[in-house]
Amino acid sequence: MAAPIPLYLAAVLLVLCGAAASDVPYRIPEEQPPNTLVGSLAADRGLPDTGHLYKLEVGAPYLRVDGKTGDIYTTEIPMDRETLRDCRNLFEGDKCYLEFEVSITDMVKGMGSGPRLIEGRIEVLDINDNTPQFSSPILTLSIPENTHVGALFSIPMATDRDSGVNGVAEYSLSTGPDADRLFSLQVAVDTDEKLPQLVVMGNLDREKKDSYDLNIRVVDGGRPARASSALLRVLVTDQNDNAPKFERSHYEAELPENSPQGHSVLQVRANDADTGTNGEIDYSLHQMSEAVQRLLRIDRSTGVIYVKNQVDREEENFLKFFVVAKDRGPNSKSSKVLVTLTVRDQNDNAPTIEIRGIGLVTHQDGVANISEDMPVGTPVALVQVSDRDEGENAVVTCVVAGDVPFQLQPLSESTNDKRRKYFLQTTTLLDYERVKDYRIEIVAVDSGNPALSSANSLKVQVTDVNDNTPSFSPVMMEVDFAEGNQPGDKVLDVEATDADSGSNAELVYSIIERSASGLFEIDANTGEVDVKNLLDREETERYEFRVAAADKGSPSRTGTATVVINVLDRNDNDPKFMLSGYSFSVIENMPPLNPVGVVTVSDVDKGDNARVKLFVEPDNGKFVIQNGTGNILSSISFDREKESTYTFRLKAVDSGEPPRSSYVGVTINVLDENDNAPYVTKPANSSYTYLTPDTAPNTRVEVVEAEDIDSGPNAELVYTITGGNPYGLFHISSTTGEITLAQAFTGEHNGLHRLVVQVKDNGKPPRHTTALVHVFVNDTKANVSLIEVLVGHSLYTPLDRDIAGDPNYALAQRSNILYGSLAGIAVVILVIVAVVVIRHRLQKDTKSGYQAGKKESKDLYAPKQGPKNSKGKKSKKNKAPKPAKPLEEDEEATLQKGLKFNLINDTVSDSPRIHLPLNYPPGSPDLGRHYRSNSPLPSIQLQPQSPSASKKHQAVQDLPATNTFVGTGDNNSTGSDQYSDYSYKANPPKYSNKQMPQRRVTFSTANQAQDEQQEAGQHTYYDSGLDESETPSSKSSCGPRVGPLALPEDHYERTTPDGSIGETEHPENGARWSSRPRLTAPQTLLHKNI
Repeated sequence: MAAPIPLYLAAVLLVLCGAAASDVPYRIPEEQPPNTLVGSLAADRGLPDTGHLYKLEVGAPYLRVDGKTGDIYTTEIPMDRETLRDCRNLFEGDKCYLEFEVSITDMVKGMGSGPRLIEGRIEVLDINDNTPQFSSPILTLSIPENTHVGALFSIPMATDRDSGVNGVAEYSLSTGPDADRLFSLQVAVDTDEKLPQLVVMGNLDREKKDSYDLNIRVVDGGRPARASSALLRVLVTDQNDNAPKFERSHYEAELPENSPQGHSVLQVRANDADTGTNGEIDYSLHQMSEAVQRLLRIDRSTGVIYVKNQVDREEENFLKFFVVAKDRGPNSKSSKVLVTLTVRDQNDNAPTIEIRGIGLVTHQDGVANISEDMPVGTPVALVQVSDRDEGENAVVTCVVAGDVPFQLQPLSESTNDKRRKYFLQTTTLLDYERVKDYRIEIVAVDSGNPALSSANSLKVQVTDVNDNTPSFSPVMMEVDFAEGNQPGDKVLDVEATDADSGSNAELVYSIIERSASGLFEIDANTGEVDVKNLLDREETERYEFRVAAADKGSPSRTGTATVVINVLDRNDNDPKFMLSGYSFSVIENMPPLNPVGVVTVSDVDKGDNARVKLFVEPDNGKFVIQNGTGNILSSISFDREKESTYTFRLKAVDSGEPPRSSYVGVTINVLDENDNAPYVTKPANSSYTYLTPDTAPNTRVEVVEAEDIDSGPNAELVYTITGGNPYGLFHISSTTGEITLAQAFTGEHNGLHRLVVQVKDNGKPPRHTTALVHVFVNDTKANVSLIEVLVGHSLYTPLDRDIAGDPNYALAQRSNILYGSLAGIAVVILVIVAVVVIRHRLQKDTKSGYQAGKKESKDLYAPKQGPKNSKGKKSKKNKAPKPAKPLEEDEEATLQKGLKFNLINDTVSDSPRIHLPLNYPPGSPDLGRHYRSNSPLPSIQLQPQSPSASKKHQAVQDLPATNTFVGTGDNNSTGSDQYSDYSYKANPPKYSNKQMPQRRVTFSTANQAQDEQQEAGQHTYYDSGLDESETPSSKSSCGPRVGPLALPEDHYERTTPDGSIGETEHPENGARWSSRPRLTAPQTLLHKNI
């Protein structure tokens, strides 16, 4: 409870409340900056500066009042004395006042003691804030010539909106050299006005100069002074010596308010003693305000002043201006007179009633609230009644209409009849439970004729006294709420009750703890508690906070309760693997059902929602996983060369409802073991490289290319020559496998060289393979068949035996001459015999009806039927050819053991190959009968001699040597030497230096058209060493093939009709000729024939 007020202060307040009002005089210069102190009501009225509330009622927007101290300050809007409404038309010496009203409320006693209103006014002092101005920047003054010296001519005065000393103070005149002695300035004073006059100081002659430009300057009396100037142009005219003169020195009149446009107000008259145009007068308004310019006009000829626009006394109640009378003479003269018009009021404004709050009682939307416990006489509102009219039209009577417990109490301190103020105060105690609100209507009537009235109303709401605190039941509320909610989901409703009514019973709910306000919100009106964010049990399982219910009473009362929220688990979390992906490495050949890795998975949920099972996807039976331990087991044994990487997914599924799952990728990398030996991809063991004896050292011979399907060091290969290089002729790069010539060849190096190359990896233990690289050194390679036979023989020679050039080189040098001579003689003899035999054969065929190239009607190639032919032929031949000695089992085993090299790509070879036919057309003529030989079958050295003829079955004498190859044979063996494809033995003898007998092999083919019609393999080849009685079945497998050979045609070459050697492809692939001879007989065939 507030402390008691001192007795002397209470006495002062009582005296002041009943005392008559007196204006508080304040003075302040205009245009002061904001927050300039004007005065202190508390200090000036002897009131304490505490315990009171000061409120500015009238005076805005130029003033503001400090609510505690009562100090009056200026605002952002400056007070301009010249623009204030009540100061626009003041006469010289009149003061400018700004009125204000301030209400004072005793905050100690409250509103029950009633506020008091203080009226005052502030004298706004003029400052020098306006510059004196001439009516125009160029002033024109006409002076007649021959004007006597000392004559005076009035100059239009300058005006200054300031007053007093800040008004016009002095004039000055500046002349040029030509007018310095002709004009001067004199200032006269008339009723506190300074009138500038031009004095003629010399004789004017219009004929010499008709105009002069002077400068006139005006200065006010302010500090600092303000000044302006204008150009005074003097026009020298003819003489006009009389100025117009008004009948009166001052004209006054009343102008009725709301006068219509064109209404005449008054007429001014002036007389001029001159005659003619010098006596004719024009009237004009001078020194008039903006209001005069807007509202009035004057007839130039008659001087009658008319209403230009409608006049509103409430806007302009007084008009002051000058009228200038000016004659029309060439040297015109003028005079002026003051005119003042008072606007007479008409009752055209009804009274206005303004109802506003007073002190602590505020109004909003026409409604005032007052508590039911306020004492009698409590002011509810301040009512101000005013009328813009004046006189009787502004006398207003104001009453409260209706039967309401309110009355208007005039303010005894108010002295302004135009604005009367009243307190609207209570007359009885108010009871909220009986009447909760009142509608109060106030009526005001003026005293005009006819009278005008107006009304305004105020709604007063009686407010309840707040004396009850809201309460919750129960004070502890606990609820279960599942996680995984949506923001805005309802959690629970809290409800409190208040025994009060109205706003005192209107409750506002809130959450007290700020930490809980971030997660939960409560509807301030309904008490519904909602969750703002997603709750996660894994973060917080229990929330506890307090809620409050505050009523809207004044002062407000608040009750509280505690809310507990238990968060229930939901299966809202997927099982989570510890890693985003797993990668394990295992050794290949590891036995099945061994662990290859371990994964870890967890679930932050609770109960069944956290029980996780693991599965392998896709489940192809290669891997299984143990639930509980996370061990991944393999069901297979790994082979890196078949599959080096296994990828699959593990699926983790919890036991929630619905279940949630997650996946993780697993990669099993199989580490390599050296379980694969290298294999050679190039060159083929049956291929060879041809070099001339003059090949330079460091020449690239061949590149051994190999691969290893292992990886890492197990696939890093090292190349070495392990055999066949006794002279050190060749060098191989250990890393690239490139074989180069290490030194130059000599004569003993001619022939076939077989290099045994070992390719070994760097594994532990290492693995290796062996490749054969054949190099044929000779001046030419014309006898390709010999080279191929030598290569074929090499394939079955044990690897520990070196094949490196010609072993009988020295002996061969001494025998070359003998061999050459014998060979030449033999060739000549054979050619002669061949020619004779062929000619004899041709003559015999001609006699029998056969012609070369002519198709026979009878099939001459049909084979003879019956066994007699076969026996008859055999009877002519007493003994069959000696078969080759078969390989012994131990020798064959030794050979097979020695040939452990790669044969994978033997079918791909760049070396020449011989293609031999398999079948002969029936009845084909056997040219071999002309070249029978009793010697054993020799090996064949094919040497092309010349292009062949195109005729079928052409005689040897006419057949060029392209289809004829000369061969040498050994009489002591089935084959000619150890390189022969037909005479291999375990211990073959060295090269034979005996002269070998020559034998001829003739290849013949049908013409192209017939050849295309025949089936593949039906071309005829004959060996002159065959006997007619010999058949393919009777020939030994180790000698040359006679007659049709049991090999597919597409493995052999044929000679084309033009004599070139070509290769035919399979008919289904499209028959074509290839000029490059190729050896395509498979190694299995060679082995079989051996």
